[in-house]
Amino acid sequence: MIYRFRVILDTEEDVFRDIEIKQNSTLEEFHNCITQSFGFDGTEMASFYTSNEQWEQGEEISLFDMSDGNSPVRLMNETLLEDIADKNKTRLLYIYDFLSMWTFMVELADIAAPEGTVDYPNLMYAHGELPESAPERNFESESDGFDDEFGSEFGDDLNIDDYNDMGFDEHWN
Repeated sequence: MIYRFRVILDTEEDVFRDIEIKQNSTLEEFHNCITQSFGFDGTEMASFYTSNEQWEQGEEISLFDMSDGNSPVRLMNETLLEDIADKNKTRLLYIYDFLSMWTFMVELADIAAPEGTVDYPNLMYAHGELPESAPERNFESESDGFDDEFGSEFGDDLNIDDYNDMGFDEHWN
């Protein structure tokens, strides 16, 4: 069978690729197809992550084993697409280049019979241009900041330069 995926760059503009690939292909083969279809050179580190319907990051499947050997690492070249995606598990996250953090949402759109004249993997459709640099990520927490969480405990009028009100002897030793 053939898996048809839509691979969407996480950005404001619509940038995506529709890719067909054999269900028994490895994630490394899928990674290579994605990098080529978006015009990357493929030399950077990358990982797939299982995901749920809310696009929450799950188990990592890495291109290379970068662990210290203490915990098992699932690798792309040892993992088949059919082992992590099917009609009930349709979403993956894909991160390319951990310094730039190119982030893609990957969704299984269809499972179809192979066509005899098509070579797989196959780039079915390309929409949008890849920006020159990865979209900026805002890694803020849900609260408005440190002061909101701890401000009431320490007081908003705390002045670090006012040693007299701190309640300790600065010449203690």
